Amino acid sequence: MTSRVETLTPPNTPKPIGPYNHVAQVGDRIWIGGTAGFDPATGQLAGADVGSQTRQIFRSFAVMLAAVDSDLNHVTHINVFLKQMSDFEAMNAAYVEMMGEHRPARTVFSVLELPKPGVMLTMNLTAVTRQPASSAGR
Repeated sequence: MTSRVETLTPPNTPKPIGPYNHVAQVGDRIWIGGTAGFDPATGQLAGADVGSQTRQIFRSFAVMLAAVDSDLNHVTHINVFLKQMSDFEAMNAAYVEMMGEHRPARTVFSVLELPKPGVMLTMNLTAVTRQPASSAGR
């Protein structure tokens, strides 16, 4: 049995800055690529601070996940790429505010550069759909 890879960039999410879609899905598994804190309505960063950018990333993640029958409670892993590790606590505060009690696996990296000026962090994630894929034929 072969699995089909479906990709999309849902409306009301930031426009990709390269030749890719934000979301890839195979069955009940979901991957969302690197996402920065851009407000899709304005095309501008949600703010100059790491907290504002973190909250916007999660708002974008929520829209992307909803487009593939998922939500933040179905996230299995998040990678965080911070330009300055000194922003770790502020990122964590906004992260907890947006994720609530759900605590998926997470990895935090310090990075030298990010592709757009003013971006303080990006994140990507893996998740599953709300309903598991049919086990028929497996």
